[in-house]
Parts: sequence; structure tokens; C-alpha cells
Amino acid sequence: MTVKKAVAKQYQAIVERATASIGNEWSFPSEGWIATVRKALGMSGAQLARRLNVTRSRVSQAEQAELSGGMTLKTMQSTAEAMGCRFIYAIVPVEGGIRDVVAAQARKKAEALVGKASAHMGLERQSLSDEKNKAEVASIASELSRTMPADFWDDQ
Repeated sequence: MTVKKAVAKQYQAIVERATASIGNEWSFPSEGWIATVRKALGMSGAQLARRLNVTRSRVSQAEQAELSGGMTLKTMQSTAEAMGCRFIYAIVPVEGGIRDVVAAQARKKAEALVGKASAHMGLERQSLSDEKNKAEVASIASELSRTMPADFWDDQ
């Protein structure tokens, strides 16, 4: 195993642990995390503003900024701490794990490669059956997942 592969496996383990602890069933509250947690705590906007040493208007702006994606991570962290909470930031695979994301990319690249080859072979009246094409896609995808060439994440 190469050093690059060993390092990738270590990072995969980190992401897999994070994914397991977060789970796939959580969702973003419709009012955003700041407003939802603040209300769950029974804390008013004015009380949170005093804890943050800002105006009530600024808390309202922060709650709106969170909803629009305009909130900085630093502000999210300080707001969470002001509510006695901790801010968790993560990027996790949508479904499955890192290996599934890699497998999907490998399958995409393999399908593109087989599609190109099939088109050329079709012009020469040497087309393979759908079954053979699927087997070739599976074989190439497996090889791509294993070797992950330098252009693995490049779109074609």
C-alpha cells in the first residue's frame, strides 16, 4: 500500500466516524439552528444579544443570515457558545460513506469510457451487447476505485 493510499484510508476513517456520530436522519430546522435552539432554551433575542454584547437587531440579522447562508463559521461558533452550546461543522456524504462516493465517481467515469469505446466500435460494426458493456463498466469502475488515477475527479 502506498503512503498516499494509507493517508486516504486514515481520512476515510475520520469521515466515517463523523458520519456515524451525526447520522443521516438529521435535518436543518426551518427557522435555522440559532432561532430553534434559542427558543428551545426559552431565551429571548434580547437575552442572547446581551450575552453576545450586540443589539437585538443584530441577533435578528444573524438568524436571517443563517437561513440565507450568509453566516460566518466564527459567528455561528460564538452564538452557540453564548447559548451554552457548541457549534459542529461537518461535511459528510449524502448517503452511504466515502467509499460509496468514490464508487459512484468510478462508475461515472467507467460509463463514460465504455460509452466512448462503444460509439467507436459501433461505427466499425463491432458493438458489444448491453450485458458485456455492463460487465466492462463494472470491471473498469472497480479498477478506477482501486487505483484512483490523477484525473479521477476531473469531469470529462
